[in-house]
Amino acid sequence: MDRTIEYVIAPTDDGLRVEQYLRRKGYSGQNLTVLKRMPQSILVNNEHYYMRQILKSGDHLQVRIQENQSSAKIPPVCLPLDIIYEDEDLIVINKPAGMPIHPSMNHYTNSMANALAWYYQQQGKPFIFRCCNRLDRDTSGLTVVAKHLVSGNILSAMTHDKTIRREYLAIVRGHIRPESGTIDAPLARKSGTIIERIVDPKQGERAVTHYSLVREGNGHSLVSLVLETGRTHQIRIHLKYLGYPLVGDYLYNPDMEYIHRQALHSYRLSFPHPITGEPMEFTTPLPEDMRSIIGLGTGNF
Repeated sequence: MDRTIEYVIAPTDDGLRVEQYLRRKGYSGQNLTVLKRMPQSILVNNEHYYMRQILKSGDHLQVRIQENQSSAKIPPVCLPLDIIYEDEDLIVINKPAGMPIHPSMNHYTNSMANALAWYYQQQGKPFIFRCCNRLDRDTSGLTVVAKHLVSGNILSAMTHDKTIRREYLAIVRGHIRPESGTIDAPLARKSGTIIERIVDPKQGERAVTHYSLVREGNGHSLVSLVLETGRTHQIRIHLKYLGYPLVGDYLYNPDMEYIHRQALHSYRLSFPHPITGEPMEFTTPLPEDMRSIIGLGTGNF
């Protein structure tokens, strides 16, 4: 993926070394190391610069990212992709339930990564898979993928420092009570398994989920959830801990009367653009299998 990022040096940044300026823009040390190995990767006023050279107010800085390799072990496969948004730095996808994010032993050719590898292969572009908010296979909805090493690093940092705001919609049986609140319960891996998680006050890592009731229908509650942390299976375990497990969750609540996958949808993503800083927000409608549980029409969510 070739990408040229351009900056005009402000008076407040006069006298900074190139590496100092780029670190202020969110580039990691690893980003700078990789860029050093790329030919003519740093140009200032159309002249090649090294990382330790000094910038002056008004300088025109170009960062030329040249990635010519593709991710190993991700074979391109022609699969449907619901692309919500795409630019030179990132792509936002509405992932269907049942599609894994990346290949695994039993899902080597049917993941979102396979579909993206095909998508870019058809454009003659290399592809390195950098997904920034991973979803479980049976969770539907929005996920963001970086298109080069710099946006990948910045988006990953946003995930860790909670700059990316993630809102999910979930369905549980019954009337959830209290109707809103915060679940603050540490999570740890369950002994004897590499998959399941449990609430563990002694060994667990802190996990915080804010929730509120959106509406009720057909004996079920549609619940909005905003993550403050991003632990594995966090929503699934937290709702079970509250006493209202997700319907259709084969691992933690095999209530398959109305749906055959966990009723969880990544509904909204908002974050500043990793390169421009412009605010971005995306939503995607609740899928039909979740709508039917609570009797939602096509005009809602």
